[in-house]
Parts: sequence; C-alpha cells; structure tokens
Amino acid sequence: MMNETIASTQYGQIRGYVRDSGIHVFKGIPYGTDTGGKNRFLAPEPPEPWTGIKDTLEYGPACPQPPMSFDSVNEYMSEDCLKLNVWTSSLDKAAKRPVMVWLHGGGFTSGSARTTLTDGSNLARTGDVVVVSLNHRLSIFGFLCLESICGPDFADSANAGMLDIVLGLKWVRDNIEAFGGNPGNVAIFGESGGGRKVNILMGMPSAKGLFHRGIIQSGAHPRGVPKHFADRFARGFFDWLKIKPGDLATLQQIPSKQLFKETARYLRKTEDPQLPAGQAGRWMVLSPVLDGKVLPANPFDPSWDLGANVPLIIGTNKDEMSIFYAGMEKAGEMDDQQLLEKLRPMFGDQTARVIEVHRRNRPEETPWDLFVSITSEDRRLLSVETAERKSKLGGAPVYMYLFTWESNYGLLKAAHTMEIPFTFNNIEKTAIVGTRKDRFQLGMVMSQAWVHFARTGNPDHAAIPHWEPYDATMRATMLFDVPCKLEHDPRSEERKLWDDMPVRLPWEGETFVGSRS
Repeated sequence: MMNETIASTQYGQIRGYVRDSGIHVFKGIPYGTDTGGKNRFLAPEPPEPWTGIKDTLEYGPACPQPPMSFDSVNEYMSEDCLKLNVWTSSLDKAAKRPVMVWLHGGGFTSGSARTTLTDGSNLARTGDVVVVSLNHRLSIFGFLCLESICGPDFADSANAGMLDIVLGLKWVRDNIEAFGGNPGNVAIFGESGGGRKVNILMGMPSAKGLFHRGIIQSGAHPRGVPKHFADRFARGFFDWLKIKPGDLATLQQIPSKQLFKETARYLRKTEDPQLPAGQAGRWMVLSPVLDGKVLPANPFDPSWDLGANVPLIIGTNKDEMSIFYAGMEKAGEMDDQQLLEKLRPMFGDQTARVIEVHRRNRPEETPWDLFVSITSEDRRLLSVETAERKSKLGGAPVYMYLFTWESNYGLLKAAHTMEIPFTFNNIEKTAIVGTRKDRFQLGMVMSQAWVHFARTGNPDHAAIPHWEPYDATMRATMLFDVPCKLEHDPRSEERKLWDDMPVRLPWEGETFVGSRS
C-alpha cells in the first residue's frame, strides 16, 4: 500500500502518493476548467475551487489527437485536459527548490505529459528540483484563428493552446511554494514540439516573468504563422464543414472526436494551393499565430527583445531523422544512387553539392548515414538561427549543444528524442538508449547540466568542460558524448552550405523536412 501525501493549493487540497525513493507525486491536478462545449476556442479559465481532498493519483487526459503508439494516450483523451503533474522530494515551503516545467513534444498536434520517459522522479531526486509537466490544447482545439470569422470575443483562439501553458505557469507561480518550489526560479524546457513552445513563450507578453530560464531541445520555432494565412485556413475549414462564418455555436457543438476527424480529412483532401503541399506541413499551420496581441512579433525579433534577459539552452541531436526512417523498407541498405534519388526531390540541382560537402566531412559514413545526416540538418539550422538572434539581442546568454552520443539500438544512433532520457536521468525507462555501459554516466552528466542551468542560469558543472555562451563569431557548442567536449563552430562547412538555401517553415514556401514536429 502506497503512502499518501496531502498538499494544499489555492483551489483546495489534493492527495498524492510517496514513492519508495521519497519523492512525492501528484498527477492530474486541475489548473484550468474544461475547454469543451461553450468554452471551446476561448482563453482558458482557472478551475473552480473544491471542498474536501481531491485525489490526484493518475495522469490527466491528453487533448484529442491522432492515434499514437505510446502510453495509452489513445484511450484517455478529452477536452478537459488542463491538468498538470508535480514531483518533489518534500512539501517544505522553506526549501525554495528550482522548478523545472516540462512541455511535451508532438509539434502542436499530438503528445502528452503521461509518458514514462518524462516521469520527473529521478530528476527531482538527483537534482533536488521540483518537476512539473502539463497537458494543454492542441491542433484545431488550440490554434484555430476565429477572430475574422466569429468576432473579437474569439481573438485568443489562434493561440489558445499557448495561453493554456501560460495559465499553467501562473498556477506554478501561485502554488508551487507548497510543494517546496521557488516561484521566482522557474525553468521551462521541452523537446521537439515542446521546444517550439518554449521558443514561442519567449515572445509572449502574458508569459513574461512566469519563467526565468528556457531550454529548447530539437525544436526551434523562430517564426509564427502569419495572421492572414491562419485566417485563410479557418475560412477554408468553415467551408469544408458547410458552416456559415460566424456560426460558432455549431462548431462548438460538434463532438470532439468528430471535429478532429474532420480536421484530418480537410488537411488530407483540401486542394487549396495556398496551403503546404504535404499533410505534415498542413498540420503545422495549426500552430501559434502572429496575431498582434498574444504573439505580437516573432521571438527574438530585433525589434522585439522580450526574451533578451532570459538565459537559454538550445540544441539538437546529430541523427534526428533516423527515428523517422528506421522503419523504411530495407532501412540502412542504401547505395550511392539511391541516396541521390532520395535527396533530389528535396534539393533539386543542388543535390550533388550537398552530398559532396557532407561526404567530405563525414568520410566514415555510409550512404544511409549520409541520408540521415543531411535530412537532420533543418532542426540544427533553425536552432542556430534562433541562437544567433538571441545572442545579438544581448542581455542573458544563450548556450548551444549538439547531442552526438550514439545508441547501439537498431539504426537510431543519436536520434530525435534520444536526449530525453538523459536530461531526465531516466536511462532505465527505455530500450532506445541501447546497452552501452557509459549511458548512465552521460545521464547523470547531462541531467546535472540541465539542473545547474535551472538553478543558476549557467549549465557549467564539474563533470563537463567550461561551457562558453554562443555567439555568431565563435559559435561555442557543447558536444554531449562520453566524454563531453566543447567545439567552436562544429561542422562549419556543412552549416555554411545552407546560406543560400535557408530552411523555411511550412507556411513560408517549399521546405525539405522542416515540417516534421
């Protein structure tokens, strides 16, 4: 029988449990009201207070989303998804521990905070921090731009999913002290779509002061969806549903599963030439919008220095795309001609030059390895762009990393998501890290860098080389491997290759693989 633990929030008392490790766990704590029905597409509201003690023993539901293959997300989805989770070593208000708020991946379309990889117990125990994770609205529920169609009352709909996160951060500010946390020392971190959310929060006035450090893992998102583009998407979707502009009541009454299915059908079948050509790119249109209010400008825009004084870590993994391609037929068995044929649709007459530069810098790599390397570059380049913008603003520093440690599990190597179990020190919770003996060493080293950064704004600690801040001259980059090392402008020739082929986001024109989450 588990030991129970009782905590007090401003809305009422909650019951969690204490693990054998001594970590207090609370799951599914309401931080907002149900976003369905008449609340659909509106800015979130705080929960109603309750009497008695509410059980918070199980993760809350995920926002409705595409079928996934992990952690029973499919069986537990609801628009009543504004729930968060807390892991802490004690409820001592005087402890004033750093707080680390995790934002899940999956682009702005899928994912949840109920995965075993992001269980916060080990990070809270080994780092002496309070860990928080949360769910929020996604895709059509969180990013449908309705102001032009339904009036000013729905001006927030284009960024409702981000406003959910802001409400969650306000809950942290107002309640985390009761869990031993310091509301004046909050770090937000996320991978892939979660990193994109961290990036966007850096440019949101409503989020200012709610967090004090940021970490973007494999998910830079330097530019939002233009409002006119989001308006066009919404009008096309209304036409698809045969709903008159302004008839919001009908849209709010459609059951959530049906609404999501219709969204997927529209994105699959629409012939609007103004929308991205591929389905993945079309889904990305349901992303944060430059609405002039919630998101007035792109994060780190030279004219918009809102995030200038917030320290930032940003980086990517060496072989991001291997996890997407490992299931291909005859994966790993590519020859030079097949490499050329696979890349030509992406790069056209630049294909041979792209291959030649990468092959010269990576003579040990097979055609398959080169395919993964080249198609992984978009994430790194968007991260470099973001780091450059942040650095030029002055203020607090930005730190760049490249995760190069290779798993021996299948063809993954340093794949997308591979760094997550290392940052959470959850090495034993997943098979994807393989069986290398040094995996536990790197887990402690990398998680402690994240903890030190959360605590001080500087990731330096005794087990890594001195981590210099990034700038466009020296381009200091920490390579996370065993051992870790700092390099200046790693793979510089490959980076410069893209100077005349900038990475575009899906609504900006033709991209190569930038539309993935």
